[in-house]
Amino acid sequence: MADQIPLYPVRSAAAAGHKRAAYYSAAGPGPGADRRGRYQLEDESAHLDEMPLMMSEEGFENDESDYHTLPRARIERRKSGLEWFVCGGWKFLCSSCCDWLINICHRKKELKARTVWLGCPEKSEEKHPRNSIKNQKYNVFTFIPGVLYEQFKFFLNLYFLVVSCSQFVPALKIGYLYTYWAPLGFVLAVTIAREAIDEFRRFQRDKEVNSQLYSKLTVRGKVQVKSSDIQVGDLIIVEKNQRIPSDMVFLRTSEKAGSCFIRTDQLDGETDWKLKVAVSCTQRLPALGDLFSIRAYVYAQKPQLDIHSFEGTFTREDSDPPIHESLSIENTLWASTIVASGTVIGVVIYTGKETRSVMNTSNPKNKIGLLDLELNQLTKALFLALVVLSVVMVTLQGFAGPWYRNLFRFLLLFSYIIPISLRVNLDMGKAAYGWMIMKDENIPGTVVRTSTIPEELGRLVYLLTDKTGTLTQNEMTFRRLHLGTVSYGADTMDEIQTHVLSSYAQVHPQTGGNNPSSTPPRRAQSSTPKVRKSVSSRVHEAVKAIALCHNVTPVYESQAGVTGETESAEADQDFSDENRTYQASSPDEVALVRWTESVGLTLVSRDLTSMQLKTPGGQVLTYCILQVFPFTSESKRMGIIVRDESTAEITFYMKGADVAMSSIVQYNDWLEEECGNMAREGLRTLVVAKKALTEEQYQDFESRYSQAKLSIHDRVLKVAAVVESLERELELLCLTGVEDQLQADVRPTLEMLRNAGIKIWMLTGDKLETATCIAKSSHLVSRTQDIHIFRPVTSRGEAHLELNAFRRKHDCALVISGDSLEVCLKYYEHELVELACQCPAVVCCRCSPTQKAHMVTLLRQHTGRRTCAVGDGGNDVSMIQAADCGIGIEGKEGKQASLAADFSITQFRHVGRLLMVHGRNSYKRSAALGQFVMHRGLIISTMQAVFSSVFYFASVPLYQGFLMVGYATIYTMFPVFSLVLDQDVKPEMAILYPELYKDLTKGRSLSFKTFLIWVLISIYQGGILMFGALVLFEAEFVHVVAISFTALVLTELLMVALTIRTWHWLMVVAEFLSLGCYVASLAFLNEYFDVAFITTVPFLWKVSAITVVSCLPLYVLKYLKRKLSPPSYSKLSS
Repeated sequence: MADQIPLYPVRSAAAAGHKRAAYYSAAGPGPGADRRGRYQLEDESAHLDEMPLMMSEEGFENDESDYHTLPRARIERRKSGLEWFVCGGWKFLCSSCCDWLINICHRKKELKARTVWLGCPEKSEEKHPRNSIKNQKYNVFTFIPGVLYEQFKFFLNLYFLVVSCSQFVPALKIGYLYTYWAPLGFVLAVTIAREAIDEFRRFQRDKEVNSQLYSKLTVRGKVQVKSSDIQVGDLIIVEKNQRIPSDMVFLRTSEKAGSCFIRTDQLDGETDWKLKVAVSCTQRLPALGDLFSIRAYVYAQKPQLDIHSFEGTFTREDSDPPIHESLSIENTLWASTIVASGTVIGVVIYTGKETRSVMNTSNPKNKIGLLDLELNQLTKALFLALVVLSVVMVTLQGFAGPWYRNLFRFLLLFSYIIPISLRVNLDMGKAAYGWMIMKDENIPGTVVRTSTIPEELGRLVYLLTDKTGTLTQNEMTFRRLHLGTVSYGADTMDEIQTHVLSSYAQVHPQTGGNNPSSTPPRRAQSSTPKVRKSVSSRVHEAVKAIALCHNVTPVYESQAGVTGETESAEADQDFSDENRTYQASSPDEVALVRWTESVGLTLVSRDLTSMQLKTPGGQVLTYCILQVFPFTSESKRMGIIVRDESTAEITFYMKGADVAMSSIVQYNDWLEEECGNMAREGLRTLVVAKKALTEEQYQDFESRYSQAKLSIHDRVLKVAAVVESLERELELLCLTGVEDQLQADVRPTLEMLRNAGIKIWMLTGDKLETATCIAKSSHLVSRTQDIHIFRPVTSRGEAHLELNAFRRKHDCALVISGDSLEVCLKYYEHELVELACQCPAVVCCRCSPTQKAHMVTLLRQHTGRRTCAVGDGGNDVSMIQAADCGIGIEGKEGKQASLAADFSITQFRHVGRLLMVHGRNSYKRSAALGQFVMHRGLIISTMQAVFSSVFYFASVPLYQGFLMVGYATIYTMFPVFSLVLDQDVKPEMAILYPELYKDLTKGRSLSFKTFLIWVLISIYQGGILMFGALVLFEAEFVHVVAISFTALVLTELLMVALTIRTWHWLMVVAEFLSLGCYVASLAFLNEYFDVAFITTVPFLWKVSAITVVSCLPLYVLKYLKRKLSPPSYSKLSS
């Protein structure tokens, strides 16, 4: 089997055979021939395991024999037991045990296919889940433990908890209890309050949905039930504009046609309405109550993720013979969709967790920013330093006396190395960034829903976006009609109108009602295409074809009332233009029909068997619909056979993608070129063609078609074969171009993001052609780039070949469909992601909601980079929750995505400013703030260390009680916190030069290097301050405390001034306010300071001297660094 897959040129088969035989005989006993024979009999997948994907080009030129040795080479050397355990094995063991325990507690019920009896929930064999929606993270019992676990999972918080608890032990008590417990209590209280509010809001939203009332049909009549009380087997009545509460099979509708429209935007993100058809057996019953007089059941497949497919059967047992009907996706009503026309009755088949919409949403997880994780690593490093320092102190003491108690006291004395105010400051900083984002006038309507991750916006490498409604407005407009020799654009549409008018003016006087004499000349014309038609007749033919070939239904909203709207409209023939709206499963089709209306040919009514067009003169033409061949993603075309009631002519019209149609239509020399031209303009093209049929031809076709539809085996293939017999030598009528308008400023925004080093992926549920078209028109894929369209693959072998073909391409965008993606991820997950990450842009079309989320998770795992997801519909929620940072757009598809997102915006173009300005600032500010707060703790710990070493390693605190609390709060907090207002360049500059953003992804603002620089600064300053005070003090020890503490506060204020890059008036206020507070508080601190000494001149000059020595060198160094190697932003701001 492997031999049949041509992966690379083979030099000589014979040589390869010899080598392989040699290889096998070397590998073990038995002749090579035996082995080979056995290999050929094995299944394909075994072979493909032997065939790794080539990760380099060289492999293709290599000899075949090397191919079989490759897998052996890829297996790494297994680590020995102990080495494995130390190198992460213990983590693996712990997680495995936890998973095992969780699995035992939460045994997942196996999902099974089911038989559901109509209106008899009690007949169901097994228990089904409750039909309630639950989006909460915790319940009453798990709330406090859950929140505390999330907090103490961080090393920082756990450390403070241990330190605070140690103060209850008298021997270890160092200061007052409030100096430890107050900050910790504050942090926890804020967090718990914030979580509780979020949780309560989620609870209210769920309660609202679960308590909606529905009518349930019982033997005794209608009963009202809550949405959460609906069971499998219930018959539920859903009114117009009501949400469907659970997955149902559609039994009856109030509409005469036996079909209804539903809106699925919250399920698959598509705003067009879907046509659903009732089960004909139950639709034909005379009255509602008859549903209970029949014995019938629905057999449904087991619950699954795929929202686009369903297999089941409907069986009525009490008729003779029993009636069997097959059920497909068009007989289903999925939960979370909304009924758009009429009233529907359905039987519930899946509830609660088993509904398609719930299975396609993932559980929200707590998001933790990368910056928080990095700071967590740094605090661990600081803790290590703290332990080492304490051990050194005890060693220098000579382990005298109860040394372990002294060790613990030292640990507590130096505990300020890790400042508790770090969390408080950062959390307040995050709140401030959120407030700034919401107050930004350039991006109005932006809401920050997750206040814990604003810095993530500054670290993004991958941006995954939805298409419909995010990049585009989802409003289609007809732009171009091309007839081969003549092309009509937006400015020449009036000419088409004139042609249509004139052609109907000629035809109808001849017709004289239904006079058959007019038919022969027209029929002669259609049977002899040799005659060159006039432009007018060709335009008329094209417009008529567009007006007939579609699945659009006009809907009339009667002003009188809602009930019986269509009946009244049909009875009065009230085809007035004001209250007509068109409904179809694709917005393209609606755009085409709206356009034919604008040029004079209007679709006024349609049911399952006929449709009526109104001419410019007001006459109504009726066409009988004989067959409809719907659009599928495989065939890429739709067809319809109609009979003109007035002339009895039968015509087969067809429209579809140029790929599918070019082989069907008669030879022509312009189609391919014009399709290319339109695609470059970003238009969605459709080719329209027709074929006139005689009565005999049609009858022959119909008999073959109905026979094929009844066959049990290969039904799809047989039906397709019959239809294909008709699709030959069609007469090409025209080419249409429809534009899906992009949202405002999408192109410049994508351009900006690309320049900022962000890779953009588009994940959409839409068709391949449409997605490719939008990728080009939005400049997601630049004009010069090649596009590699990944061929549909179904098996491992095909995926293998296609991936190798893709590997040979360089610098080209990838377009792949959901089905192929599924196959590739199943077998070649790592290789696919690795290849896709090298592409400048990736487009995934026909993606289900879970696939979108899966792609995000894969990117995060494989690249370790930060991802952002942007979407606007219910189908994007999973993707938004899976990404490191989710942005929701409030669009036409409802608010579901914006409610689930971390940031909610009103337009896609706001993403640019959100990332370039706010993301960048948040990250740089938090990095500076975090390091400065650590510096503040380090400097005082250095002073404590120097103090202890001078005084014979005594574990006595240098500063007591309020001095320590004051130092961390009132004396330095405002200036340090004012760093959240700092910015290195103006917002306009950050947007003009998105390249500045690229630097951030390297994470240089906060790294071990920058952290070490701060550590050295702290050690230098702490040493100078303490030694200076000890050298300069005279008689009293109190003077040391006074001199060093005053110099310390001044040094901190000066260091803030040194760190700031752009001054803000609030920063100046904060500096002077803090200084004022300190000077004012000196009067009250007479237990720590000698007030008489503070007011003398020696005190002032000593403090000034020490401060100058501690800060001046740093100012000089900063000035030299700016001169000799300025940072990238300073080149712009100068």
